[in-house]
Amino acid sequence: MKLQELITCLSAAQIAGDVGVSISDIRSDSRRVERGDLFVAVRGTTLDGHDYIESALEKGAAAVVCELMPERLSGRAAFIVVPDAADALGRLLDTWYDRPSARLTLVGVTGTNGKTSIATLLYELFRKLGYRAGLFSTVCICMDGETMPATHTTPDPVTLHALLAQMVQAGCEYAFMEVSSHALDQRRISGLTFAGGIFTNLTRDHLDYHQTMENYLKAKKRFFDGLPSDAFALTNADDKLGMVMLQNTAARKLTYSLRTLADFKGKIIESYFEGTELLINGREVNVAFVGQFNAYNLLAVYGAALALGQDAEETLVALSLLRPVAGRFETIVCPEGYTAIVDYAHTPDALANVLNGIREVLNGKGRILTVVGAGGNRDRGKRPLMAREACRQSNLVILTSDNPRFEEPDAIIADMAAGLTDADLRRTLCITDRMQAIKTAVQLVRKGDIILVAGKGHEDYQEIKGVKYPFDDRKILKQLFQS
Repeated sequence: MKLQELITCLSAAQIAGDVGVSISDIRSDSRRVERGDLFVAVRGTTLDGHDYIESALEKGAAAVVCELMPERLSGRAAFIVVPDAADALGRLLDTWYDRPSARLTLVGVTGTNGKTSIATLLYELFRKLGYRAGLFSTVCICMDGETMPATHTTPDPVTLHALLAQMVQAGCEYAFMEVSSHALDQRRISGLTFAGGIFTNLTRDHLDYHQTMENYLKAKKRFFDGLPSDAFALTNADDKLGMVMLQNTAARKLTYSLRTLADFKGKIIESYFEGTELLINGREVNVAFVGQFNAYNLLAVYGAALALGQDAEETLVALSLLRPVAGRFETIVCPEGYTAIVDYAHTPDALANVLNGIREVLNGKGRILTVVGAGGNRDRGKRPLMAREACRQSNLVILTSDNPRFEEPDAIIADMAAGLTDADLRRTLCITDRMQAIKTAVQLVRKGDIILVAGKGHEDYQEIKGVKYPFDDRKILKQLFQS
């Protein structure tokens, strides 16, 4: 593609050099630049692409998109100056791949908790309704049944646009995407055309990155502010910030709720560990999901499906056939009469939601033994809050290691324990080794009890000092139950 054709999508402040050159590919990583490529100098959180322009030129870059024109132009390449290189990268990729997101019906899901479940369930729902679909989630990337591992909740722009193009080529009609606050702040979804957006909730998370809840909120809200008028914006009316997301959107505004009037209104009729009987807009449906938080997730899925023109009855039938996402309230039953639940809950609110769901079903007829940790090199402020929430709703808590990354596990556990009262500490154990912590819970459990192992969910590794060691809570529990 000729450079002059490619840059028509940009609002260039300044252009220097020959824009009639042919471009071989688009790169934002100077290490991957080859002769004839367009290099986009993006400012990152730790590195600035402008520092690598010379390296890209040495490797044969035919053109550079940047925010500042170099003082000395080498004459080896064309330069295009733009206000925001990260935003320009997405727009360029969208043009390069012939607008793949506009040729799909793309729906984004954002919020603190529930993103993976809602995006994945929408993907599964639409496949059950007979459509080819794609998925971008924390757990994996799927393309009409084919699965590949995910490295980020929302991929980098180069990977993202390339995968969307592949989905179009594979005949996908729909795609469902988790949209993280990091991705929004870093403009990773720039250039994408969304047919709809879903907001789940907003509670404390990622403050190591955003610093304040206000910044975190603004990142999420930016997604809805950017939706076009022919898209839908579906929000959780029961979340205190749910309606804030709709304040400045041009999209069609829709709501879902368990507590108040909404476009999609739900009510839990009965709960049990095998599932829940729900009332959705006056229609009863039995689903294989437990807890109020899952009722919210299913309402969002139902609402999005109807917003996309699906039939209400067919959608309810498909909902009844769906199964929980891996590592999200995943139940493992032991023949001895007790149950373990593995869940990805890694924020205070997510942990509260899962424990509430367990208590709803137990109804005081058994104990809850919770094994929980907190990730290293992440928001330290949520650690005591998570420990406090675990103790508030559990009979016994075992604080343990999660993914310590480059922190000392004992220091993380100490941060968690600092939030506990003396009474809390009397029913709390601190066991650094996660395997031993889970084993201890199994040794202490009695018939009718529930073990909750929280924090890692679907993950099959434990990250320590930059190395990912094999570790799967689900496999360990199954082995212990069989021994």
